[in-house]
Amino acid sequence: MKALISIDYTNDFIATNGALTTGLAGQSIEKEMVNVTRTFIEQDDFVVFAIDAHQSDDQYHPENKLFLPHNIIGTEGQDLYGSLKQLYTINQSNPQVYWLNKRHYSAFSGTDLDLRLRERNITEIHLTGVCTDICILHTAVDAYNLNYKIVIHQHAVASFDAIGHNWALKHFQNTLGASII
Repeated sequence: MKALISIDYTNDFIATNGALTTGLAGQSIEKEMVNVTRTFIEQDDFVVFAIDAHQSDDQYHPENKLFLPHNIIGTEGQDLYGSLKQLYTINQSNPQVYWLNKRHYSAFSGTDLDLRLRERNITEIHLTGVCTDICILHTAVDAYNLNYKIVIHQHAVASFDAIGHNWALKHFQNTLGASII
């Protein structure tokens, strides 16, 4: 069994005026993000929208020392970007579509993701979204450590750091044994 984990494709990470935008790199993968997500939904596979979620007044979160405030819960910045938002809205009542607020880079850290995958007998996860070298990377490392087969959709991941993006793609394949498609 397989699942799609769609990571952080939000206005703050993608829109031109987003707080931590990947800009054109993130915007250029929108069509592929939608196509991959639509395919998983149509096949009735489990689709997880793992979305960065922060409180505006959280003085203890370590990201506050590294990045500008972003993906504040309940703001437009945390909304899915573009056509992916429309696809999610149409399918949000589908029991195979799951919204997961995450507090850390990895979708597994401090969440019930592993439990939800295991109760569905999922052994293979497909990753899409941003940022290749941050949240996708940390999620992939945790997935590897939890013994999931990992598939990265290379035309549906992006970063604001081209060097980090390319390094992460090699790391997924060479160190984590992920399939890059």
